[in-house]
Amino acid sequence: MINPWISYTLLRLGLFVVFFWGFLALGFNTYVAAIIAAGVSFAISLLFLDKQRNAMSQAVSKKLARNDKGSYDDAESDLENDIVDSETQADEKDSKGDK
Repeated sequence: MINPWISYTLLRLGLFVVFFWGFLALGFNTYVAAIIAAGVSFAISLLFLDKQRNAMSQAVSKKLARNDKGSYDDAESDLENDIVDSETQADEKDSKGDK
């Protein structure tokens, strides 16, 4: 399944581009066309992209959820912490050996 961030963002940008070019084709000024296209695409996304918006908010909520300890469950952070811890332990062993 495609990432909810990507699908929602691409749909929103697609709506904006379609309306922007449509208003330019109708002879609107570039700035006016951009403002109107932004407003129309925003309104349409609020009305019709509810499913994608909810999927994106669930993905954000899941990413920012905290565990019982109050920290984040993130495999990448755990890996980085393990690497830093192992480097720190190696540095401590080296410094003890130098004395």
